[in-house]
Amino acid sequence: MVKVGDAAPAFTLKTTDKSDVNLADYHGKNVILAFYPGAFTGVCDKEMCTFQDNFSRLSESDTVVLGISVDSPWANAEFARKYGIDFKLLSDIDRKVVESYGASFEGLGGIEGYICANRVVIIVDGEGVIQYRWEAENPGIEPNYDEIIEFASSM
Repeated sequence: MVKVGDAAPAFTLKTTDKSDVNLADYHGKNVILAFYPGAFTGVCDKEMCTFQDNFSRLSESDTVVLGISVDSPWANAEFARKYGIDFKLLSDIDRKVVESYGASFEGLGGIEGYICANRVVIIVDGEGVIQYRWEAENPGIEPNYDEIIEFASSM
C-alpha cells in the first residue's frame, strides 16, 4: 500500500472515450485520485457529484480530479453524462491500479470474490509524491470532502 511521502505509482487507464490517460500527463499539477467502488451506487454518486460541485475551486488551485473504478468506459461514460461530471473517470478493468495503490476491496454487495476499488482518496503533488491518503473502513463511508478540498486547494 502506498502512503504519504511515497512516489505515486505510474499508470495508464482508459477514459470514457477509450483514450489513454497517464498520471504523468498531469506533472506539475496536484491530482486527486478518487477511487470509487462503482458507478450508480448511492455513495459513489454523491462522492463524484461533490467533487464536481467543487470543480471550479479545485481548478483555481491547479488541482485535477481523476475518478478511478473497475467499471467499463461505457458505464463510466453514462455515469458522467447522467451527473454532468466534467473531470475524467478512468476504468481500471484489470484492477492493477487499485492493487498498486492498496485501494482494492473484495466482496462488494456480498458478492464473494468480486474485487473493486474501495473508497480511497489520494492527493498527489505536482512532482508525483503522495501528500494525502484517506481510506474508508468500508465502501459505504464517505470521506471528509471539506478536508480534502481544503488540503488540495492549499498545496
